[in-house]
Amino acid sequence: MTPVLKLDRVDLGYPGKPVLKDVSFGLLPGEMAGVTGPNGSGKTTLIKAAAGLIRPEKGGIFINGQNIRAMSHMERARRIAAARQSSDAPHMTVEAHTLLGRLPFFKKYQFFETEKDRSTARKYMRLTGVLALKDKRMDEISQGERQLAGIARALCQEPALLMLDEPTSNLDIARQVQILELVDHLRKEMGMAVLTALHDLNLASEYSDRIIMVNGKTGKVRDMGAPEDALTEDSIREVYDARVSVSRNPDSGKPRVFVKRPPAALRTPSPRSG
Repeated sequence: MTPVLKLDRVDLGYPGKPVLKDVSFGLLPGEMAGVTGPNGSGKTTLIKAAAGLIRPEKGGIFINGQNIRAMSHMERARRIAAARQSSDAPHMTVEAHTLLGRLPFFKKYQFFETEKDRSTARKYMRLTGVLALKDKRMDEISQGERQLAGIARALCQEPALLMLDEPTSNLDIARQVQILELVDHLRKEMGMAVLTALHDLNLASEYSDRIIMVNGKTGKVRDMGAPEDALTEDSIREVYDARVSVSRNPDSGKPRVFVKRPPAALRTPSPRSG
């Protein structure tokens, strides 16, 4: 089976600042990979490169077997969607924001959405639970609702590959689970590959088929594989400089990470008042 996304020995960076080196992996239809690593390790850079927003300094990125550099902007937009946390225009209604996902399918000289576009937008607003908010402005709804509206917009592109950059950031635990359950359901139903950056290792473990753990100190992928293979005490200590213990979730059997506090003698003393 041809991977939806394939990175082949890719180096990524910015002028004078290398970020990641020699990254290789593939994603099959319906598969979800969670990109983990400390702040500044290159998770967002990797997501942007896979979306075609950053050109690799070396190596190739392929979508359904086609080099992303050979694809036009519109071709990429029909195959790859990135969920946005905020609207390009916060005064847009949720429906207008969602309809932006149909722009890659507009024909030449088409200036307005068709009934098919509106029907598609309503379908994905309903699936993401924001249809009742369709007439609300983006700046009038909560952050969690904006996250869901961003996913609705991305799904309107009906992509082969969905990119999510920290989709659960700044959300309470109920909303985090709601969003990841939705993504898990849709990627299986629609056969989308999903590449998502996640800070929470336990959420990454529960919802990802594979973990891609980025080591910001070396600029390389430290571990890549099933959660039980990638999320080990050694790998987390090396990448995060954190002492942890790893056990199993009794419900799912997936790895569960617990933080170990430093020995009492090494703890920072609490500041004294007065």
